[in-house]
Amino acid sequence: MHDLLEEDVKTSRGESGRFWRKTMFRKMTWQNLLSLVLIISFSFPAFAGEPTEVIRKTTDKIIAIVKDPALQGPEKKSERDKLIRAAAEEIFDKEEMSRRTLARHWRKRTPAEKNEFMELFEDLLEKTYIDRVEGYSGEKVLYEGERVEGKYALVKVSIMTKQETKISVLYRLKKKETGWLVYDLSIEGVSLINNYRTQFNSIIMKSSFNGLLKKLKEKVGKK
Repeated sequence: MHDLLEEDVKTSRGESGRFWRKTMFRKMTWQNLLSLVLIISFSFPAFAGEPTEVIRKTTDKIIAIVKDPALQGPEKKSERDKLIRAAAEEIFDKEEMSRRTLARHWRKRTPAEKNEFMELFEDLLEKTYIDRVEGYSGEKVLYEGERVEGKYALVKVSIMTKQETKISVLYRLKKKETGWLVYDLSIEGVSLINNYRTQFNSIIMKSSFNGLLKKLKEKVGKK
């Protein structure tokens, strides 16, 4: 598989077998699957809790943007992408995701370095996923449970694709002053954060933190 900063996710050791076990995972990149997770039409039971409701509201908002007739066409792409990004920012905890992705390297960074990394990481996610978001609609999701332990929560769902393939997704949320925010999600047991952590750590160890920033800038088209 290619480097994470290229096109396909590189799974961490011990996870690759589970990740590629199903035929669907051989036909679609991990980015495609994550984009599917971001826009699928959820069916939640009446007893769904607050963390699940947070996911549902943001999902509905993204679906509305993608389907809005006034936002269709290439000339509306910039406006559409801006709205999708704003909606995603409401549910994803940028700082928590960045901290967990850099792991031990986070503590060594200055406030300015942390802010620069967070912006580049957000740009990377946007560049990687937003274009793919617009290509999916109508997939079904089965709500399978929610567990809340203090300020942490897990929301488990299963996606039923149009090819009748069942894909397990686990959202991890943390309650902040502003409410429940997603800091990681796993597809078939493969964590988004763990994948980026493995790649970023490798770059830092072989080069430096500035080397990582340079690579991210190249990837997102910034100088």
